[in-house]
Amino acid sequence: MSVTRLVVVGASAGGIEALTRLAAAMPADFPGAVCVVLHTSAQSPGVLHGILDRAGPLPARAVSGGEPPLPGHIYVAPPDQHLVVEPNRLRLTKGPRENRFRPAIDPLFRSAAQVYGPAAVGVVLTGNLDDGTAGLWAIKQLGGVAIVQNPADAAYPSMPESALKHVKVDHVVPLAEIAPLLGRVVATPLYEGGAVVSERINIEVNIAKAVNPLEAGIEQLGEASTYACPDCHGVLLRVDEGGHKRFRCHTGHAYSAETLLAAINERVEDALWNAVRAIDEGARYAGHLAEHVQPLDRARADRYEAEAREARQQSEAVRKVVTAREALKTG
Repeated sequence: MSVTRLVVVGASAGGIEALTRLAAAMPADFPGAVCVVLHTSAQSPGVLHGILDRAGPLPARAVSGGEPPLPGHIYVAPPDQHLVVEPNRLRLTKGPRENRFRPAIDPLFRSAAQVYGPAAVGVVLTGNLDDGTAGLWAIKQLGGVAIVQNPADAAYPSMPESALKHVKVDHVVPLAEIAPLLGRVVATPLYEGGAVVSERINIEVNIAKAVNPLEAGIEQLGEASTYACPDCHGVLLRVDEGGHKRFRCHTGHAYSAETLLAAINERVEDALWNAVRAIDEGARYAGHLAEHVQPLDRARADRYEAEAREARQQSEAVRKVVTAREALKTG
């Protein structure tokens, strides 16, 4: 039996607890299918489906690829693969990372909007930064329902706050109210019609499906920016979407504005720590040379020791810059 309504849920930091509570509260006779993306590392053991299966009345399973979404089931994206929706089936892909993750939330949400239109329901839960905002925007553009966890109720409010800032959401509720709300939303009859799927959504869904980005039409998404992709160093295209700026490179990597800043800052910190390491190595080597030549050439030894002192001062200065940046980020 094919599903007529599809619920897509995205979460990041704090997501295991939030998804477990959501699964526990879902009605046993829920008539829609539920697809879930939780940000995980490629090395994650992929046990979320088991946790959700034990938590509530709906059976939960890891997507294997090719299966149809069935009513009353929860489908979980496995580690290191995007989950996308196609007509009457779920698909796993190794498409480019979006917002530094695979699986990412936006590819699932966009594909749900593309296939289900007004029958898609998007839910953004707790998490850092802003993955899910662009995908939720696509769901709303195509007539679907947008639900966001109240940021005050979220363990990590950044993702819900971003969605509220950029998307005209339909419901903002605490986590405890989302399951009964979904029951009501899915039971509501659909209106006729729906918006036409834009070429931009088609392009980005195809990129998530690992279609060559140039062949998919990535150059139609926006103009070249002055920024380089933190992953592959290619030129980033700037995508303007309802006042929400995003970026994509020619290999397909995608970044929201906040995620790009986080990635750039991480690269800067890595470079600064590498500088500290290199300067420290130089200081140690100069000190060793000073000790080696001391018995033979006091003048050279003094020069090497002076270089070592200068290097240690430089290292300390750079170290203070790095620690100050990290304190600002976490403060």
